[in-house]
Amino acid sequence: FREQPIFSTRAHVFQIDPNTKKNWVPTSKHAVTVSYFYDSTRNVYRIISLDGSKAIINSTITPNMTFTKTSQKFGQWADSRANTVYGLGFSSEHHLSKFAEKFQEFKEAARLAKEKSQEKMELTSTPSQESAGGDIQSPLTPESINGTDDERVMPEVTQNSEPRAEPTQNALPFTHSSTISKHWEAELATLKGNNAKLTAALLESTANVKQWKQQLAAYQEEAERLHKRVS
Repeated sequence: FREQPIFSTRAHVFQIDPNTKKNWVPTSKHAVTVSYFYDSTRNVYRIISLDGSKAIINSTITPNMTFTKTSQKFGQWADSRANTVYGLGFSSEHHLSKFAEKFQEFKEAARLAKEKSQEKMELTSTPSQESAGGDIQSPLTPESINGTDDERVMPEVTQNSEPRAEPTQNALPFTHSSTISKHWEAELATLKGNNAKLTAALLESTANVKQWKQQLAAYQEEAERLHKRVS
């Protein structure tokens, strides 16, 4: 597949409240995997995070984005295409610094890729106007380099409507990735294992409660019998 993960970490994910634009709203109940993905065909870098089958982060890195550390374990960046601000809470300052370092690195790579694509467009623009036939009909364009508007982000009309809880269209390219599938299969197996342990513990607790009730009933009967004898 053309899009592959190049760096992953774990963090609690937040989005800015669309109503107040001040408060943070948690979009994950616990720490989840947050990954940088690289599309070698389009030279595009994205930040992606899934909570189950739901994409809670799907942000394409652009040269004008800035990742800001707001505390020792928290950082944020604004995504104008998604019309939101993402926040990440890390378990340590080291994990935050590493994520910020990668953000800057991939942002610079995105800038260089954009400049190269613009140079190619300028070189191919003149011959593409002169001929109407043959292969020259398909010069490099913003769509062929960076993907179409539908691939990059939902249309602006939908951005101005209700916030998208599940960007399913943007999630399609990476949900079929074998790497992601294996990762979530492992997560599912872990959850199943934890569920089995919890079920066994619950059954054991239930059995203990029954045993305690039986012992209590026996003590009550014994106390009642002794009380009658004393009377």
